[in-house]
Amino acid sequence: MGQIAIKQITNANVYMDGASFLGKVEEAKLPDVVATLAEHKALGMIGKVELPNGIDKMEMTMKWNSLYGDVLKKAANPFTAVQLQCRCSQETYTGQGRTEEVPVTVFLTGTFKKFPLGGFKQHENVEAETTLAITYFRLVVNGEDIVEVDVLANIYKVGGVDLLAQFRSNIGG
Repeated sequence: MGQIAIKQITNANVYMDGASFLGKVEEAKLPDVVATLAEHKALGMIGKVELPNGIDKMEMTMKWNSLYGDVLKKAANPFTAVQLQCRCSQETYTGQGRTEEVPVTVFLTGTFKKFPLGGFKQHENVEAETTLAITYFRLVVNGEDIVEVDVLANIYKVGGVDLLAQFRSNIGG
């Protein structure tokens, strides 16, 4: 019987256009990659099926612990994309304690769609939340590509395998 190995990520840092926001982002909610499905029914079939036909829009939110001018200037411009990275360390625990630490990096490209002004309460930090429309997403764990989605380039890779290569070839792009 194999030994139980528990993986854990408990902290991260966010970078925007190469600048570190260590200690400034309270929470970053990464986008979900959601397949869109189309229903198919036809004579001779006993039932209906749903078949994949694309990827739904992706969205990311970040909660900031104050108002930061450099972030607000970018958030105020919905016409320019920003490059984001979320970097963290994934720890593995077994019966011997922590046995491994590996880097996890999420690369994203997106445009701000929500400009935050925050709210004010006596003796409490201002909390401001930004929302971004994400067009590119790549997850790398310990140097290995897990998933990459580039909506504007029709790229969808899982484990380094390009699942849309034939599609791009078929449509001439």
